[in-house]
Amino acid sequence: MGKAVALRADYDAAKLRALARVSHDAGQTRRLLALAAVGGVTLQMVRDWVLKFNAGGPDGLIDGKAPGPEPLLNGEQQKAVAAMIDAGPIAAAHGVVRWRLVDLVQWVFEEFRVSVSQQTMSRIVRSLGYRKLSARPKHHAQADGAIAAFKKTSLPAWRKLPAKGASSPAT
Repeated sequence: MGKAVALRADYDAAKLRALARVSHDAGQTRRLLALAAVGGVTLQMVRDWVLKFNAGGPDGLIDGKAPGPEPLLNGEQQKAVAAMIDAGPIAAAHGVVRWRLVDLVQWVFEEFRVSVSQQTMSRIVRSLGYRKLSARPKHHAQADGAIAAFKKTSLPAWRKLPAKGASSPAT
């Protein structure tokens, strides 16, 4: 492919458009506007555009979504993480009684030698369909009936009114 041809430094896109506005020659106007549009574009880029246009028509020139980086954990590794979450930790083996993100990050590193941040592990766990659930905290020394005894047992503030015409209760 040929070498890129640079546009003259004393003419920028705004000046080229201004010249095209005052030109009386249609061909010159078209060429000036084309130069203004592709000012810093290389020949390789124009060639790529032509190939995309020839392959897909006008829709071929629309930018697609970038693929993004490769996932840190492949499908098999993600299945292993899901199986580990479903099985739950073994306190004697894993040293924890419930999985936290930091524990899963450590397990993934030990198992696959892949370093993953807690934020990334959170995204992976969410993509596997899991959500963070927290049980309501309970003190280890709390008596069984303590909560029921503490709850208020006052009567509800709203009561049904007696039917119209019914006698009021005697006091």
